[in-house]
Amino acid sequence: MSVLSTQSASDSARTATTASGNTPGTAGVDLGPAAALSCRECGERYPLSPIFACASCFGPLEIAYDLPAGDPEALRRRIEAGPASVWRYAPLLPVPADVAAKPNLNPGWTPLVRADRLAAELGVTGGLFVKDDSGNPTHSFKDRVVACAVEAARAFGFTTLSCSSTGNLAGAVGAAAARAGLRSCVFIPHDLEQGKVVMASVYGGDVVGIEGTYDDVNRFCSELIGDPAGEGWGFVNVNLRPYYAEGSKTLAYEICEQLGWELPDQLVVPIASGSQLTKIDKGLKELIALGLVPEKPYRIFGAQAEGCSPVSQAFRAGHDVVRPVRPDTIAKSLAIGNPADGPYVLDIARRTGGAVEDVTDPEIVDAIHLLARTEGVFAETAGGVTVGVTRKLIASGALDPAKTTVVLNTGDGLKTLDAVAPTAGPSAIIRPNLDSFREAGLAS
Repeated sequence: MSVLSTQSASDSARTATTASGNTPGTAGVDLGPAAALSCRECGERYPLSPIFACASCFGPLEIAYDLPAGDPEALRRRIEAGPASVWRYAPLLPVPADVAAKPNLNPGWTPLVRADRLAAELGVTGGLFVKDDSGNPTHSFKDRVVACAVEAARAFGFTTLSCSSTGNLAGAVGAAAARAGLRSCVFIPHDLEQGKVVMASVYGGDVVGIEGTYDDVNRFCSELIGDPAGEGWGFVNVNLRPYYAEGSKTLAYEICEQLGWELPDQLVVPIASGSQLTKIDKGLKELIALGLVPEKPYRIFGAQAEGCSPVSQAFRAGHDVVRPVRPDTIAKSLAIGNPADGPYVLDIARRTGGAVEDVTDPEIVDAIHLLARTEGVFAETAGGVTVGVTRKLIASGALDPAKTTVVLNTGDGLKTLDAVAPTAGPSAIIRPNLDSFREAGLAS
């Protein structure tokens, strides 16, 4: 066996210490190849438990693995013979070997859409693909990360599943908890899109709106973890975050497998906390280290909305520190003004030769229409951000149109109807006769 340490940031690692989170118990934990927790900053290791920050330096903790060593072709065959879900990659995730047999939502294995018509509009000649995660059980990529968090919650004996959320995560937690037989209580900013509030509520758990931004919600959850009122609660993106974040690696795994076990040349990834981008990079590096894909250079680009663009601002200014902002954008799923993984995103963009860019709200809406019109994919606002940024990167020369490019759509446009409602509606309203039809200019 070979030991492969993997790293991610925590949304609260800079504001809390170990936050053990009222642990029901950690003895005899079975999370498959997960061997320990490791600090991303200083490397100190801890036993597997529901903690998320290093006691020595307050750096974020991540999973250290014992991953399979040996014949890459045998591992590739094992993966390909697995279920059509994220659990085909169970040997590379912090989950027990029998995870696919447990009650869960089985997310993942979503389409990688070859977007030739969009490519023609944007001037891409090297092959353009949209990784469309709107087909997950609650219609966003959050089902991937929550699936891993649920297994950690089971392992640690938690009875309530919780989160701080900009919307999609709340629905994913509610659905996953219902399927697993756990109570759920999720916390959201009070002014989220109504569709996301309804979706989070329908699963029967508690949905609590908090007056303030996502960053205010996240701070509250960090306080609740250390209080007796939070006894037995697993917060998927706080005290379970090292496990939760690993689910984003499956995007990288699927993209490469769907490309015929090849790395894409370029990826455009939306940035909220930044964890998804850092985990995609880590997943690509793991595939290379395991011999599952041939090694070659790849470039990762981050995408933000201009109304919440602390990482792109830092990238343009050449800074290593991300200055928090107060979000003001229609892309509410990306509206995290103090992204914990922001500095790591900057490192990855610069290391891979990528960039971090942003687009305005009108550009987001226009990009949603463009993707829907050319490829029949109705993206939520985060998908509009990635498509809009891709167009902007091509125009500026930062993204090479002759290279294979993958753009992520992380959610369903039905969740963010308000963003496009003013620009989408009936082409005409006519009387029920042919003359009226012709008068409207619809006959040709």
